[in-house]
Amino acid sequence: MAVVIGIIIVLGAIFGGFVLEGGFLGPLFQPYELLMIAGGAGGAFVISNDRKARQATFAALPSLFQTSKQTSALYLELLSLMFDILTKVRKEGLMSLEPDIDAPQRSGLFLKYPIIMDDPHLTEFIADYFRLLVSGNMDPFQIENLMDNEIEIHHQDGDLAIHAMHKIADGLPAFGIIAAVMGVVHTMASVGLPPSELGNLIAAALVGTFLGILLAYGVFSPMASLLERKLAESTKVYQCVKVIIIASLNSYPPALAVEFGRKVVSASERPSFAELEEHCRQLKRITR
Repeated sequence: MAVVIGIIIVLGAIFGGFVLEGGFLGPLFQPYELLMIAGGAGGAFVISNDRKARQATFAALPSLFQTSKQTSALYLELLSLMFDILTKVRKEGLMSLEPDIDAPQRSGLFLKYPIIMDDPHLTEFIADYFRLLVSGNMDPFQIENLMDNEIEIHHQDGDLAIHAMHKIADGLPAFGIIAAVMGVVHTMASVGLPPSELGNLIAAALVGTFLGILLAYGVFSPMASLLERKLAESTKVYQCVKVIIIASLNSYPPALAVEFGRKVVSASERPSFAELEEHCRQLKRITR
């Protein structure tokens, strides 16, 4: 919703200001100029991106109009789940986790946390690393390095759409200039027309430059920045899991390991220690 409101503000301020200073909106409606700009940018997008990047871009676009999934409620459930897992390991041993991590969708341990279960990638990330721990006695440094590499790959995959959007934003002013040049060519080829008609042709040519710059800096560049922000927020969730698992492997008790993870959460989404403790207490009462 914020994206829609932002675009309305941008367009309202620019076109509204133009009208207030005595301008008329009619000459700004130039569908052929828009066709040249949009077609050129779209073709360049297809040329410069492979199939994976194009699919990632189209898949990322709906997220622009969705609220962030990285909320305080998500982190509250994540920290509570990690506490439950580590507590079970401490009491019953790593092998007791095998049924839970093999099928999280049927695990009573995971099913208590619906927000986590709604994110299959996060659920798989947690299950995979506990599966590795169950499979063998791995060194904490090896696990940490492997997790860092996977988080980096996750970031690189998310960056495909961001890079593509930035390139579109960078290219739109140039395509606006191309559209304007084509308009000037058309104007120069029509010098025999009356001055009023020549004025309309020149205005249409200038609209091309205007549209290219407006779409670049008023729409596509801000959307790319928002995707970048959302990617950074999604990466923090995996970093939180990593910190907790590494702390546990270094023999810290579950409560302290989870506290390590809580400290790496952004202040705006970080649940307080009291909130986390109360949430865990309520879940214990429900499951009894």
